[in-house]
Amino acid sequence: MFDLKNNQNSNQTPKNNEDYKIKDNLKDESRRNLLKNTAYATAGVGAVCALLPFIDSMNPSKDVQALASVEVDISNIKVGEEKKVMWRGKPIFIKRRTPQEIDDAKKVELSELKDPQNDSDRVKAGKEEWLVTIGICTHLGCVPIGGQGEYKGWFCPCHGSQYDTSARIRKGPAPKNLEIPPYEFLNDKTIKIG
Repeated sequence: MFDLKNNQNSNQTPKNNEDYKIKDNLKDESRRNLLKNTAYATAGVGAVCALLPFIDSMNPSKDVQALASVEVDISNIKVGEEKKVMWRGKPIFIKRRTPQEIDDAKKVELSELKDPQNDSDRVKAGKEEWLVTIGICTHLGCVPIGGQGEYKGWFCPCHGSQYDTSARIRKGPAPKNLEIPPYEFLNDKTIKIG
């Protein structure tokens, strides 16, 4: 039909108007989606940029990382002597054992020990003369004295715990052997603890 007032065909006009409305709505919706996605992306990048310094602040500082390990010169320790160093606020005993002390530690039957552990499990293979332990009694945290007691290892004067030449508990109230810290030989003259 032809509309005289508007000089248009009435059958085509609503269809064309609807087409324009649909096209406009599609354009508006795609613009809206573009703006919305851009806003989300910008907010995401902003959140990541804000969080990175916060997360980085949780890392240990360089001075704390430096204390995480300590290198010790062992070239001046004679056979039968012991050196004490500090690592993470704990005393570390580095003992260069005599062949007799090594043999005595190897001969002990595991059934005689409170905390059964072979001597070979407490030292590095090929470096059996070196015993590295944390010098804190496992009973109440006292510092044992080297070369003392019935077993000529360490003696804790606080409550009488006695350790052998492999730092294993032999007598007294301590429940466990002296702990072995993580360590490695950097060369024949240097140990890195930690």
